[in-house]
Amino acid sequence: MAEGAAILRELLARPGVVRLVGAHDALGAVMAEHAGFDGVWSSSLEISASHAVPDASILGKSEHLAVARAMCQAVQAPVVADCDTGYGDGVQFAHAVREFEAAGVAGVCIEDKQFPKLNSFAPGGQELMAVDGFAEKVRAGKRAQRTRDFVLIARVEALIAGCGPDEALRRAHAYADAGADAVLMHSKSPTVDELASVVRAWDSPVPLVAVPTTYFHATADELAAVGIKVVIYANQGLRSALAAMERTYAEILRTGSTASVEHELWPIASIFAMQGMDELEPAAERASAERASIEA
Repeated sequence: MAEGAAILRELLARPGVVRLVGAHDALGAVMAEHAGFDGVWSSSLEISASHAVPDASILGKSEHLAVARAMCQAVQAPVVADCDTGYGDGVQFAHAVREFEAAGVAGVCIEDKQFPKLNSFAPGGQELMAVDGFAEKVRAGKRAQRTRDFVLIARVEALIAGCGPDEALRRAHAYADAGADAVLMHSKSPTVDELASVVRAWDSPVPLVAVPTTYFHATADELAAVGIKVVIYANQGLRSALAAMERTYAEILRTGSTASVEHELWPIASIFAMQGMDELEPAAERASAERASIEA
């Protein structure tokens, strides 16, 4: 079950930037793998949105684990699960680590906000955990893992909460010292400057992770140049799919048929291919041959 974690460790150790893309189900993970991304981000935002509920700790470990497990069964690429604030204190998070690891997940990410969390891009204030308390949660998670390769990412929300670069660095160092394998430095600035000011001051060998949702003009190579190792495109898959669905549904209602949009739709055969339907044909042929042999 540790294959994905071993792949992720290798990606973190090799030169160059690592790119993950968000998904909320196994088919999305397959699409990500086919596109050529290094791995899949099992996105809490996307999973919440797919259930039509706010990304505010309404869904919990069971829903996140079910999605991550399905992804791991569908792809060879490493899956990293967005586990919000860790589903409780250190004891609960330790149990979650064991469950996600057993499901084949390569790593998990938890953020240093108070439960219930609020999505980082939502209006309103963000309440952070005390540094010591979150560092202990990181230590509990690291003690719980059963393989050496499993990756724990600590997500720093200080910039999101408006606490400034110094506080972001203080928290990042504390979490790295507690054993985090990588640190996600989150920012919602429209430019990369805020993130870069923190990253350039980072003096630890622990790799840094970025999520360029709002500073989307920054390329992966540009982020790597300032010191980012992992870039996560956390929600673009869902957003692009919703935009396409909105256009398609409106056009069907406008014209009364699907004729004007058929050229934009995936063929059913392509969906079958993603599902592995071709694997059923030999089995069906064998079963037919066996029935014919028995009847003969």
